[in-house]
Amino acid sequence: MIQLSGAGKRYGHKLLFQELDWLITPQDRIGVVGANGTGKSTLLKILAGLESLDYGTITTARGTSAGYLPQDGLQLSGRTVFDECLSVFAGLQQMEREIEQLTNSLAELHHESAEYSANADRLHRLEGEFRARDGYALEAQVGMVLTGLGFVKDDWSRLTDEFSGGWQMRIALAKLLLQKPNLLLLDEPTNHLDLETRNWLEQYLAEYPHAYILISHDRFFLDVTVHKTVEIWNQRVHFYTGNYEKYLREKDERRSQLEAAYRNQRERIEQLEAFINRFRYQATKAKQVQSRIKELEKIERIELPREEREIHFKFPQPNPSGRMVAECKEVAKSYGAKRVFENVSFTVDRGDRVALVGVNGAGKSTLMKILAGLEPASAGQFRLGHNVEAEYFAQDQYKVLDPDARMLDDLWDLAPSHTQTQLRSILGAFLFSEDDVFKKLGVLSGGERNRYALARILLHPSNFLLLDEPTNHLDLRAKDVLLGALQGYTGTVAFISHDRYFIDKLATRVFEIAEGAVNVFPGNYEDYQWRKQNGGERGSAVPAPPPTLADVPGLEAGRNGDRRGARKNAFKLRQMEQRCSELEGKVADAERDIASYELSLQAFVSSEETVRVTSALEKRRQELGQLLAQWEEATLALESAKAG
Repeated sequence: MIQLSGAGKRYGHKLLFQELDWLITPQDRIGVVGANGTGKSTLLKILAGLESLDYGTITTARGTSAGYLPQDGLQLSGRTVFDECLSVFAGLQQMEREIEQLTNSLAELHHESAEYSANADRLHRLEGEFRARDGYALEAQVGMVLTGLGFVKDDWSRLTDEFSGGWQMRIALAKLLLQKPNLLLLDEPTNHLDLETRNWLEQYLAEYPHAYILISHDRFFLDVTVHKTVEIWNQRVHFYTGNYEKYLREKDERRSQLEAAYRNQRERIEQLEAFINRFRYQATKAKQVQSRIKELEKIERIELPREEREIHFKFPQPNPSGRMVAECKEVAKSYGAKRVFENVSFTVDRGDRVALVGVNGAGKSTLMKILAGLEPASAGQFRLGHNVEAEYFAQDQYKVLDPDARMLDDLWDLAPSHTQTQLRSILGAFLFSEDDVFKKLGVLSGGERNRYALARILLHPSNFLLLDEPTNHLDLRAKDVLLGALQGYTGTVAFISHDRYFIDKLATRVFEIAEGAVNVFPGNYEDYQWRKQNGGERGSAVPAPPPTLADVPGLEAGRNGDRRGARKNAFKLRQMEQRCSELEGKVADAERDIASYELSLQAFVSSEETVRVTSALEKRRQELGQLLAQWEEATLALESAKAG
């Protein structure tokens, strides 16, 4: 559909990418990744025809229709939500009006006239096309998409002017999905969506009939929606087959192979240079020296790309709090006549990592502000526990910052006891270096604002972190680093996030805010979904029944006093012990093979050999995982049998 050849783009003096050759085909599902500022959004705008290339060419096949959704900035007005979405079918609506006109005219014309025949032929063609394009179900399509994107039926008749920026972007996304262009270009489509709506969008894209390219900082969303990954890095565009998880593995493998090839090449270059320097002035070795000089000149030098900059930080470990960190007893919250929730009771214990989930508008941020002491409860009792120090990070944290203050000065006002070197070190950990520290806060981008706001938290050690969308505007690598820091934090965390991967890896409890209530579920988001789908009771785990001897293949529990059963069990125990021993041996063999393969990869022989060894290594690693699972299962069964 679209082909880029030798493509390159600059943004001012900064080169974003160059020498890009890329063919986009009709069934592609592509995710674009890379650090903030590398040119991901610019690349989508080029494909959408909104920006031009500085180098190279772009060729678009006839009939290609591209639909582009920016990150934000769209403002719709003048129509109801339903009519705004229905407007994408203007052509079909015009066709419907013509069909109606032709139908009326045929009723008035003589059926043997030439005009009647021409109109009848025209009507037949239009009705066929109208039916093929599902014209009789336009309103149903609009209703389905609006419902999927979180609009209740009462919203359909409201003017688009009444909705906030995030909901405006949902309307724009709905229009694009209804248009069904044969190339869908989505820049951070999940930015303004809650978890339920993201799940719906994942399913919609799975059934989308055409190609799409999307940018997302949601790892789980990328894993389930894309089949190819395009990375912009180091002013080049790199292509990977598979979703985000596979891209990470393949990228590591590529770098390992490149490093091995680089080491081997350096060794050969050093050997050649040593020979040349040793025998350069010996006439008897002149021929050999010249041969090695030519070989040296022909070597195409391998260059290792520079290391990517990453955020490196950890939260200061806080003073311990009491066992109970926060408690709500029959708490209610209302704004005038609008009830947010009522009769809410729960406790947050020391060490909990609580994820607040629910649709947009359910009251997640309101509950977070109550926990932070920034909003009073309308009824009931809320209290913090002994020695609890709360620190609140808001969605719009930048609004409390002075836009005219310089970064370094703002930190100094916040922590006058710190030296400039210490403050620069903190800012450096968040990728603010050299003259960046003198930037005014008002000129920072969304990602920079969030990074800076997180840096400020480092200056306030607290034992109860309350984080409202801390991952907004952070790229995937920055999210991973933030996740690692929170996993190593010994205090208590309550957080709101629409990033399912982030919740799955961090949460130990999930608080669902829905229909004016707060339901408490143990575990992460995956556990929460399982309990919702399988009818688990509110706030209760549904534990699997403990394994019994009857669950162990080939082993039956002997009855008391039944000697034959006891002998049979003793025989089975010996079999199980032998099985455990056999599996331990296989695990040891697999580990030795893996070590041998890893050692082989350190010495580059050929690309074919590297691929073969890498494939064998991956296969052996998978076998090791299976063996370990079998060994663990057999060991548990043996211990259970002995205990019985």
